[in-house]
Amino acid sequence: MSTNKRWLSVFAAVLMSGAAVAYAGEVPASFDAKNCKAEYPKASLMNEEQGTVSMMFLVKADGTVADSKVEKSSGFKNLDKAAIKAISACKFKPGTKDGAPAETWTKVDYAWKLD
Repeated sequence: MSTNKRWLSVFAAVLMSGAAVAYAGEVPASFDAKNCKAEYPKASLMNEEQGTVSMMFLVKADGTVADSKVEKSSGFKNLDKAAIKAISACKFKPGTKDGAPAETWTKVDYAWKLD
């Protein structure tokens, strides 16, 4: 089957883990996964690469990303880079500390899957 005709689906989920909540009264940032998707890298499509990348994002009080890092690789550098780049460009709902918008770390798992 031609790569161009293959149906693709990418699933993203924000996981609120204990590691993301460092202090009592802190709620990590979140984003709308339906409106924030990464484009499948062409080389990864051709090589039929799939996997889930676990990332951490430091989200400022204004909802923009200040820093990001890969916690666990998908096993493919192109998929990891594409996920970090796309999610870093997304507008997040800021996290809060004691009810006020604040800079917080949040965990995001992004699953790349070919159908």
